[in-house]
Amino acid sequence: MAAESSSSSSSRLRPPVGDDPNDVEEFPPPVEEAEMGFSAEKYSKVFDLVRSGNRAFRGKRFEEAISFYSKAQLLKPGDPIILSNRSMTFCRINQFLRERSATESEHQALNGLDPTTHAELALKDAEKVTNVRSDSPKSYFLKANALILLERYEEAKEALLTGLQVDPFSPLLQNCLQNLERITTVSAERVKRRKVERTDDFECTLCLKLLYEPVTTPCGHSFCRSCLHQSMDHSNKCPMCRTVLFISPRTHPISVTLNNIIQKNFPEEYAERKSEHENMTYLGVDLMPLFVMDVVLPCQKLSLNIFEPRYRLMVRRVMEGNHRMGMVAIDPATGTVADFACEVEILECEPLPDGRFFLEVEGRRRFHILRSWDQDGYRVAEVEWVQDIKPPEGSVDREDLIQMANGAAEMARMWIRRAKEATRIGRRARHSELIEAEGMPGPQDPEKFSFWLLNLLNLRPSERLELLRLRDTRERMRRGLILLRAEEQGCRVQ
Repeated sequence: MAAESSSSSSSRLRPPVGDDPNDVEEFPPPVEEAEMGFSAEKYSKVFDLVRSGNRAFRGKRFEEAISFYSKAQLLKPGDPIILSNRSMTFCRINQFLRERSATESEHQALNGLDPTTHAELALKDAEKVTNVRSDSPKSYFLKANALILLERYEEAKEALLTGLQVDPFSPLLQNCLQNLERITTVSAERVKRRKVERTDDFECTLCLKLLYEPVTTPCGHSFCRSCLHQSMDHSNKCPMCRTVLFISPRTHPISVTLNNIIQKNFPEEYAERKSEHENMTYLGVDLMPLFVMDVVLPCQKLSLNIFEPRYRLMVRRVMEGNHRMGMVAIDPATGTVADFACEVEILECEPLPDGRFFLEVEGRRRFHILRSWDQDGYRVAEVEWVQDIKPPEGSVDREDLIQMANGAAEMARMWIRRAKEATRIGRRARHSELIEAEGMPGPQDPEKFSFWLLNLLNLRPSERLELLRLRDTRERMRRGLILLRAEEQGCRVQ
């Protein structure tokens, strides 16, 4: 595009016909020649060649004109008129080739030198003319014209300024300088606005979208970081060439140069890709990725070994977001995903060398699943958060509930002391996290305390699911106390 700009702009450098600086000069007639050591016959031959060249030039037979000027140059080397005319002709050929349409080229192919070579030859002749005619404004005009065609704008400006030192009032050089400034301004604006063409080089071959956080493998292929990570959950080979990759996409650096090019040249599409990635990572307050395994209660802690590729992908996205996901079980009554589940927070996440994750999680809030669907192999749900129906602050029911929680807390402490004693003498084996009272919620939060109390017990999944659905704190606490007494007495049937 820059070449088209310079060629079309340079054509505007021509002044009106009559004293056209882009026209060729006439050679002096033989009668005016008074040069020592140059025969009249030889001079006459040069005169005829230049005149024939000028006729060919004005008839737009530029190749023929070059032939005549070159023959004349051989007979009279270094003549400024011949060099000037030939330089002008080389420029015209350059412009003609640049402005020639594709249709014309298809119907009649041309052989010969390319436009740049013609401009270089024009510059070479113009520099010789400048050395001979250093006091002529047209010499600097010819040099600047050739430099413009070569898109060497700074050098062209320097040539024009040098010529203006010779003739500060030259309209030829002043007009050319003004046109050059317009050319450089337009060229700079076009470069600034020009967009890199969207090609396959900027596309991930896995998701077939614009690369986002591009990672380049040692074998030279680029993918979205998340796409490569997902692929390596299934195989440690490059998805393109099947080379074994000894890298971790999680820690492998993003290709900064490629990422900057994409952001600069495709800002709108990049913004869309970023939004898409964030929507998968930060699902929103009412969307929850689900780990289908077991029923988890609030305050419950457990360890997880994540090895399935779909859940490894989910954990990576969760760790980039709010570190929270839903734990849900299959309801034995329906054979489908249960309608109630619990949000868990990942407290510890240890990535293992083979791609697995070892997690420590703790139950937080309950939710009701409104609808769910598959996303990249794992389940995502739209949820509504669930809380117990609380009695008003300061009411008798509220005070009774807190008093009940205080009594249950004291009973739980006694149960834990007895469980520790039983563990010490070997009569009963308990997990240490089940016999510690340090994390006991205060009685001012009866709902949370009721779930903590239930976590002391070894409940069946169906029982935990039933208690998860229950929205009556008093009833949940009552059932917990009954089960606690039954387990202590050894009457609990598993």
